[in-house]
Amino acid sequence: MMEQTPRIALFIDGANVYAAAKRLGWNFDHRKILDHFAAHGTLYNAFYYTAVPMPTDDKQRRFTDALTYMGYTVRTRPLRESTDEHGDSSRRASLDIEIVTDLLTTTELYDTAVLLTGDGDFERPVEVLRARGKRVIVASIPEMTSYELRNAADLYVDLGDLRSQIERPGYRLPSEQRGPETRAAETRPFYLTAALADHDER
Repeated sequence: MMEQTPRIALFIDGANVYAAAKRLGWNFDHRKILDHFAAHGTLYNAFYYTAVPMPTDDKQRRFTDALTYMGYTVRTRPLRESTDEHGDSSRRASLDIEIVTDLLTTTELYDTAVLLTGDGDFERPVEVLRARGKRVIVASIPEMTSYELRNAADLYVDLGDLRSQIERPGYRLPSEQRGPETRAAETRPFYLTAALADHDER
């Protein structure tokens, strides 16, 4: 009896992946990421989660449109500005609930979940998935992956080891290991560069 090809679902935490690419200093190609993980079975779906500024500008819209064109289901939440007790303002949006919801409500449609994040908040959902008989692969970079999440997964993949397979040549991200002068000179957001280049090619 032939072994059944595993059904795969891909879940990408956009903010976490962006931070990982920035730390590495080189650019991810979202199409190559999709192709790499889809090659291990039959792809059920690929979800990409990202925060968007409000109102949404044309570049951000082109970014999400390009991801959708590549085959991703894009989930977004608006960035919200908040001010701390020191008067410092920041913009953030968490899509953890959206990720967990999709992970748990689509379990009948996949055998293996590939989760691109290092966020330790996903430890418990990963444990639940494994208890339901699902295989879970976590992919990120070691310095940004919690021990608990790595321990909970069936397999951990270091995105740095996949450089030859998932890098987008050309534009280089400002690495956090470089000096502040270098980082200040390279300010174009990675997610716009990567996705817009893909969009323009098709």
